[in-house]
This record gives sequence, structure tokens and C-alpha cells, in this order.
Amino acid sequence: MNQHKFSFRVGTVVALLVLLSSVFVARLFDLQITQAGQEDSAPSGSITYNTRVTAARGEILDRNGNVLIGNRASYNLVIINDVFFSADAPNENMRRLLNLCNSMGLEITDHFPVTKEKPYEYTTDSFSSTWNGYFKTFLEARGWDVDISAAQLVRRLKEKYNIPADWSEEEARRVVSLRYELDLRRYTSLPTYTLLNDVDAVSLAAVTELNIPGLNVETSTVRQYNTDYAAHILGRIAQMNPEQYEKYKLEGYAMDALVGQDGLELAFESSLHGTDGTRVTTVAADGTILEEHYAKEPIAGDSIELTIDINLQKIAEDKLEEVILDLRKDGVNEKGEGKDAEGGAVVAMLVNSGEVLVSASYPTYNISTYAEDFNTLLETDFAPMYNRAFEAYPPGSTFKMVTTVAAVDSGTVGRFYALEDKGIYTRFEDVDYTPRCLTYTNFGTTHGRINVMQALAVSCNYYFYEVGYLTGISKIDATAKALGLGEATGIELPESVGRRANAETKKALYDEGYDDWYDADTVGTSIGQSENRFTPIQLCSYTASLANGGTRYKATFLRRVISPDYREIILQNEPLVASKLNISDEAYKAYSEGMRLAVTSGSGTANAVFGDYDIAVCAKTGTAEHGSGGSANAAFVLYAPAENPEIAIAVYVEKGAQGGNLGKVAMAILDAYFSQEGKIDTMPGENILN
Repeated sequence: MNQHKFSFRVGTVVALLVLLSSVFVARLFDLQITQAGQEDSAPSGSITYNTRVTAARGEILDRNGNVLIGNRASYNLVIINDVFFSADAPNENMRRLLNLCNSMGLEITDHFPVTKEKPYEYTTDSFSSTWNGYFKTFLEARGWDVDISAAQLVRRLKEKYNIPADWSEEEARRVVSLRYELDLRRYTSLPTYTLLNDVDAVSLAAVTELNIPGLNVETSTVRQYNTDYAAHILGRIAQMNPEQYEKYKLEGYAMDALVGQDGLELAFESSLHGTDGTRVTTVAADGTILEEHYAKEPIAGDSIELTIDINLQKIAEDKLEEVILDLRKDGVNEKGEGKDAEGGAVVAMLVNSGEVLVSASYPTYNISTYAEDFNTLLETDFAPMYNRAFEAYPPGSTFKMVTTVAAVDSGTVGRFYALEDKGIYTRFEDVDYTPRCLTYTNFGTTHGRINVMQALAVSCNYYFYEVGYLTGISKIDATAKALGLGEATGIELPESVGRRANAETKKALYDEGYDDWYDADTVGTSIGQSENRFTPIQLCSYTASLANGGTRYKATFLRRVISPDYREIILQNEPLVASKLNISDEAYKAYSEGMRLAVTSGSGTANAVFGDYDIAVCAKTGTAEHGSGGSANAAFVLYAPAENPEIAIAVYVEKGAQGGNLGKVAMAILDAYFSQEGKIDTMPGENILN
């Protein structure tokens, strides 16, 4: 065999192998790619659609892991356009469906911007600019003038949708609105239409018994309240109003998202709100689900662990209510003072961190039925929706520790500086200003010769009139500011800042000619009157600052942010110093011993409640004039234990007459707090973060 023939035969064999390989590869491609794709593709007549899956909202827990606001499973009814309209008589199916919903009182999702009854008018003002934009897109897609009247629009849509003439006007209007909702999904990127949210079991059974193709049941979650307490701080969620959507759409929120409307639900919205997902569903022509998967999985919101102790909160709310109702029944004396008591508040916080353990306001309400009760609550006596813990009131004699610190640390007086209580303060009698000590007004007696500690114990106004005058308003005001009075506490909720009585405040409040500051104004300020207005939470923060020697911590309701499965700490909230006052040992001893004497001395204003109490406490009562008639307001502040203080408490009652009576509320909190001291805070469940 010559070389030429050999080369030809080798070339022929190679060409044949290449040809066979090509055929094999082509066949393999057909089997693995083309036919596989045909096998994976949807069956003929099936429909694939995307559904937005709302992420579960994060839970709100108390400091011990009790779930205060969580989620429960719910069922929504959605309509799949293509399946619904591929069935026979879609209009009749809609009429049957909507008539049933109407008869059962079920309110469907309706964004059709026309009144439900004649004469038809537009309701675009009640929708966001985005929804109104969709409406404009709807009109433009049909080639209709945007100036079309509401009545003409309904008439045209009835014709376009072939609404039978023998239907009632109400039936026709309902079907038109539903057809509008479904049409919007054709012209926009809106998600699958949800007809009903959170359908109860009876209604769900009744609607599904209609066997309407394209009407599907999907699971979701809704907010669930696990406590009847802390309504004023927990807050609620609801559909966004137009203004809210303009803000939240920039953060990627869906138009029908539920968001925090007030309270801590609003304060921690960014953490609680999760990220929605997308589910891809393939159904047969009759609506049977063939396949489902997530194109994007929903991510639940983070949970918020509060500083609140719900056990202490419950005790505080119950005891505050009991004390106020007892006041209304019996008053505090034979004069009947206190029988006109209105509302009140109590706040408790940790002395060395600013963590709020209790924040209660009375009267209160049931947050889980807020929407249903709203109109009734507006008409209920004593304004139950008014959060008194964050509103400003005259502090009365609870302010006297400010005057004490300012006087001692300015060198004006020492803690043993004594003066004679003469009952009537006559320094300004030439201008007809002669304030009296309360004991002189009530009994015609005086406290005799006393020092600052004794004056605090018996709450002698006369003593602080003179010491305040000698000290001066600038030092008193600077001390009050450093201790947080008339300053924002830093809480995550809206709060009144109140005001301190000083020249600037007076000038802002009064017309020219009445706005000059006089020494007589300082005298009233020194005992907590004049223009002083502070909130119960400010009084509590101030008391905590006194307890620890002058460090004011930012008040907070946030302990930490944790992942949905409780396994990861997203944020650990650390104590933050808001201001610091360098209180001398002399000044500290002056007010701490004075507040202690208020409890241990037989004539002390807090002795009746705490005289025999097992735990050493430091307390101060207050009776505040308010100028609105009736009994004086009542205030009470306390910290405990006297040595190495841990907890501060402030109680305030409108027209409560006497502050000492409010010590019962503080005592109930202390009993519970010290009985559970040392308890380890844990989160619920196993294998989770402690």
C-alpha cells in the first residue's frame, strides 16, 4: 500500500467519525435541551403568574421575652385574571361573589375612585397620587378623556363590561369596581388583586363554596396583640394614607403595605417591616395549581425587644386605676379634695441606664379594638387616648431638689443652713406678694426652725422661698436643665418638652409689659410653681439622675433588635449619657437625706405609705396648683434602694390633691420589682439567643 492511498483512507475514516460525532451531539442536544425544555414547559392551556408575598412583620417583645405583639396566620382571597376570565360567565360569577360578600358584611378592596351610590362623584382626594396615576393610565389606555364625569364613566364601563340592564344599580356598581381592579393589572405592574384580607373561617367557607374558577385562597399573617396593657406606647399598624405612601414608596413599600401609625410600631417601623417576596404559580385552566416556587423569598422583619417589663406594666396600670377610682370615691380628706381626680400616669426606669420599665397612662383603652372603638373613645370621659406620661404638668414640690442642689453647690447655703419658718413670706409684701407655707394655710402653724433636709422632709414652702431667692434664677434654671427638666428625654416616641420657668419662657408666654422677670418670680419657681411644666417621664428621668449623683441617661424603650429567629443580635442598645451635672457630696447628702427623712420622719410627707416599708427608699411628694379649678394636682417621685439605687419612679394624677397618696402606686411596682430581682432574661423557645 502506497503512502497516498493510506492517507486517503485515514482521511475518510476521520471524516466519517466527525460526521457520526456531529449526529450524536445533535441528538444529545435534542434529548437534553430541546425535549427537556418541552417536558419542563407548562402544559397547554396552563397559566403562570407572579404573586407578591407579604413578609411577616417583626414581633415586639418585653425585656423578658414575652411576645406583646406578634402575628397569626390569616387567609386572603385573590383573583387570578386569566383563570377567572377563561371560565364561563365571568360577570355572573362576579355578581354572585360580590352579592355574597355584601350580604355577609365583607368589605372588598376597592380603589375605583367613584362614590358607591348615585349621584356618582369622584373620590380621588382619598387616594394617593400613585393610585390616581393608575386611574389616569386606565383612562388613557381606553382612549377616554381624563375630564370625563364620574356618571359618564360608570355608564361607559357598564357598556364596556356588558353589564346586564336588569341588574340593580348597586350590583352593577360593585361589578364595575371589581372589573376596574382587574383591568388595572393589565395596564400596570400592580400585583395580583386581593379581594379580601384576613377572611374568617365562616366567610371563607361560604365564598369558596361558590366554586368560582380563579378565586384562590392564599395564606398570610396579621398582627396579634397578646396583652391588654401598654396601649399608649405599643401603637398599631394600618393601611398607609396618601401622604405616608409618598414617603414609603421611596423605601420600596407596596401600595397596600400596612405600616406603623403610632407608638413603637411607628418608631421601629424600619426594623419591623420585612422585605416582600415573589411567588411564581402555574395553574391549569380550571385553576388547579400545577407548580409553585419562590422567585424571591420573603424576609421577615426583625423583632424588637423592649425595655418594658410587662408584669410591672400590668401592676402599675392596675394600681394607678385603683388609686384614682378610690380618690373619686373617697377623696383624701373631709373637704372631699381629690374626688374630682381625672387621669394620671406612672413611669419607672432603671437609674443607671435610662431604660424605661413602665410607662402607663390612665384611663387607657384596648389597642386590639382601637379602630372599632375610635368614635366611642373620642366621647369617653377623661380622654383615654391622651398619653399623660408624655404631657407636661406643673411639678409642685418635686422640684425642690433642684433648688437644693443649686443652693448648696452655688455656695448659697450648706445642708445644715437653718431658718425660721414664719408661715407668711413677707419679703415682697410691698408689691402685695405674700405667699404662704401650706401648713400655715391649712392649720395656722409653722415648721419652726429647720434646715434644708428637714424642709424637704416636710415640704416647707417658706424655706425654699427664701433659699430660692438667695440662690437666684440663673443657678436654679441651669441645674434644672442639667437634670433634664424642660428637656427632651430622648425616648423613641413623641413627647412634650415642657418648659422651665425663666425669663425666656416668661417673655415667650406674655405680652410686652408683663414679660419682665422679677425676684418674686424666682420665689414661685423655687417650689415648682410659676411656669414650670414637666412630663411624668421627665420627672422620672430627673429622679434617676438625682439617684445616681447627676448623670442623666437618654431615656429609651429599646433594649435590642434581634433577628426573626432570635438567633442573632442585630443591635444592642447601650446606655447613652444625655447630660451630666457634677453634684457635690454635700448637695447629694442634702437632698438624699431629706428625701429619706420624708419617709422615716413621723412628719415626713411620704411616711404614711412608706414608713414601715422593708426597703429603704428616698421619696418626695408634690402638690401642684394648676389654675383650672378643683383639687390641686398630685405628684410623687421615688428612688430605691436608698443606698446604691436601682429604680426611679414618678407618679402624677390630675386633681389628685396630695402626692403622698400616690406612693401606693410606687410601692406596688417596688414589691414586684424586688421580688423578681436577679431573674435571668431569656427569649422563648429552644436553641435561641439568651
